[in-house]
Amino acid sequence: MTSAPELVTLADLRAAAACLAGVAVRTPILPSPDLGEIAGAPVWVKPEMLQRGGAFKFRGAYTFLSRLPPEERARGVIAPSSGNHAQAVALAARIFGVPAIVVMPTTVTPEKRAGAERLGARIELAGTTTRHRMERAQEIAAAEGSVLLPPYDHPTIIAGQGTVGLEIAEDLPDVGAVLVPVGGGGLSAGVATAIKLLRPSARVIGVEPEGAPKLTRALEAGAPVELSRTESIADGLLAVRIGTLPFAHHRAYLDEVVLVGDEAIRRAVRFLLDRMKLVAEPSGAITAAALLEGKVRPAFGPVAIVLSGGNVAWGGLSSLLSGG
Repeated sequence: MTSAPELVTLADLRAAAACLAGVAVRTPILPSPDLGEIAGAPVWVKPEMLQRGGAFKFRGAYTFLSRLPPEERARGVIAPSSGNHAQAVALAARIFGVPAIVVMPTTVTPEKRAGAERLGARIELAGTTTRHRMERAQEIAAAEGSVLLPPYDHPTIIAGQGTVGLEIAEDLPDVGAVLVPVGGGGLSAGVATAIKLLRPSARVIGVEPEGAPKLTRALEAGAPVELSRTESIADGLLAVRIGTLPFAHHRAYLDEVVLVGDEAIRRAVRFLLDRMKLVAEPSGAITAAALLEGKVRPAFGPVAIVLSGGNVAWGGLSSLLSGG
């Protein structure tokens, strides 16, 4: 019989926060009266597009690299990624002065590929799914001796991403609900853990695309399941399977998961640009979309939504806003 995985603790989260102090940006929490009027409760946004690398992923990547023994870190790192993890790993590796390889999908946006290259990473392309990227990363790691830096299914990554939740709990102590995007599950697992351990009465709600319901299906089945395919404009949330360790955290700490369609996400990107002057990529805007579409009707104190990233260039943004 397989034993239950050991969950990330509050001490782990605080250790990650200490590691990131003075390195990562402590992103602000900003009021959104317009979203609050629509939601029927005060709404605050956590804009992780203001994080180094343009997304929350830097928190986990830097924490992981900082914990490696120097002799291992010197071998360099390799990471599978649809885009944001790649840029975070490239940035963290540059800070530590070690080489980085990132394995990206053949469908990666030019902007996300260019971002990783600009930060000094070597780019490898492999297939279109998380499985394709992971298998290729493992092959290269075995051949070249690089250390595999996982995107979400690792306790150090969850602890690093969970510092987003620590900051919300500290900066909004009366928070009643937190909405967080769900991709492979590292961010949502970490945020749910931090919020429930510090503000147990608050509800934590995961938000995923209708075309990539990997957590929804896992909760229905009682275990992670692999989807045959995923599709959405929220390209950072297209994992075909929720991570094993993140899923254990979701079962322990997540209250609910809701699904949002692409048109709602598109409207949310525009809403955030128009009303808050924040540039969010579709994956980052999905929590705002859940509120705008009435997928969550908060009746319990202030609501915090995590805007997980903003790595979209002008060409992609103009296409997105024009319906392309």
